[in-house]
Amino acid sequence: MNSLITGEVNTIRIYLDNCTYNRPYDDLSQITVNLEAQAKLHIQAAIRKGRYELVSSEILMKEIDDCPVEIRKKGIESFVLENSSIHVGPANTHKIDEMARDIMKTGVKYKDASHIASALFAGCAYLISTDKRLLKYQNEKIKLVTPIEFITEMEAEDGD
Repeated sequence: MNSLITGEVNTIRIYLDNCTYNRPYDDLSQITVNLEAQAKLHIQAAIRKGRYELVSSEILMKEIDDCPVEIRKKGIESFVLENSSIHVGPANTHKIDEMARDIMKTGVKYKDASHIASALFAGCAYLISTDKRLLKYQNEKIKLVTPIEFITEMEAEDGD
């Protein structure tokens, strides 16, 4: 995993927040939750194939580490560690905190603002989340979308 952000991006750079990683473990009896879980798994498969460049961060790793369900924690952690090509690490904490404080002025909570700041800092085109409150945040530099919206957009681009 590269902790430096250098070079040109040949693939679409994306950031998944903790809610998205946990979606397949939620109650799948609700159709939207089930579809989001399937979409998230589809995105993960595309990441493994190198279609998307995955970014991780300190706040993401902390949230994963805080998961009380060991098997879930280990599964998510393994995927992130094995597939992230960029990690916004501790050397960038001051800058991420500064960016997060600005984002919080719009009403976004600290952890969510830290996810957004990390994704922006890494130059992500998309932040993928299932958190409806987080998805309300708007920024011209990054698109915040659900897993379903992301796949829909990517399929539309492929069809052009």
